[in-house]
Amino acid sequence: MTDSMTQKRSVLIAEDDPISRRVLESFLTKWGFEVIIATNGNDALAILEKHQSPRLALLDWMMPGMEGVQVCKRLRENATRPYTYVLLLTARGEKEDLLTGLEMGADDYLTKPFDSQELRARLHVGERILQLQDALISSRDTLHFQATHDLLTGISNRGVVLDTLQRERARQAREGGMFGVVLVDLDHFKWVNDTHGHLAGDAVLQEVARRMAACVRPYDTVGRYGGEEFLIVVPNSDSAGTMKLAERIRQTIESPLIAIPGGEIQMTASLGVAVNNAQVPVDHQVLLRMVDEALYGAKNAGRNRSVLAVPELAEVGPAAVTSNPL
Repeated sequence: MTDSMTQKRSVLIAEDDPISRRVLESFLTKWGFEVIIATNGNDALAILEKHQSPRLALLDWMMPGMEGVQVCKRLRENATRPYTYVLLLTARGEKEDLLTGLEMGADDYLTKPFDSQELRARLHVGERILQLQDALISSRDTLHFQATHDLLTGISNRGVVLDTLQRERARQAREGGMFGVVLVDLDHFKWVNDTHGHLAGDAVLQEVARRMAACVRPYDTVGRYGGEEFLIVVPNSDSAGTMKLAERIRQTIESPLIAIPGGEIQMTASLGVAVNNAQVPVDHQVLLRMVDEALYGAKNAGRNRSVLAVPELAEVGPAAVTSNPL
């Protein structure tokens, strides 16, 4: 049984009357629930605010410390934790009281004395609602991932990395500083597909993406730009730091060999690098054109190297000259 299902089969009973508490515990245990006990509202809230707390709660309205409705209100103020389905137990039968309980965050109520089968049915309703909510959240998270990530490699997709670039440019306009952009293109990738098949090409793309993601800082963004091209946005980085990152990526792509169906293959990459300086900033589209031209410079110079887009292009890599930082 998963942790999520275990949580949903756990029930908190918050009841100060010992006889009522024992009756409830007996029923719930018989029905297969794991029972957690609290004898006052303060303890009930503390339990429900813990990590992996019960997702179902039976709260007595009148308790020492915080009342059940106050516990409900405090729970609903924290929207970041998993939802708890609250069944309020009350001797109050007035319509106004029951409406107050629902308005304070209770999902359902049961008036005392209650029928055991009605209680069981209402708990099952609570479980179904929690299951439906979890399924909706899972579907939402899946759709969000699919909308923001490249499904083959698992890294950010083109739209996200371009949006990150624009946001970084907007941040620079407000706060100054500089940031770098790296455009990575795998050398002779078409040959991989033509010679070893598209499954091998997919394996190469996945492994290269994994290696690049391992090279960058947590706040850098690596995205698949298209085909065998990848774009990396590097906040708070000057030309020397961005070139250093580019070289680290180039070297980690080159070695070790990449496993593909039926064997191993060595890949190399050409990298274009550009840095946007706040003293002479350029639009993000201009920056993309600069980094693209630098990439073509790396390709024309023999591939498997990094080239920095500066007034005088500098390359780093095999048979390279010393770079010219801005």
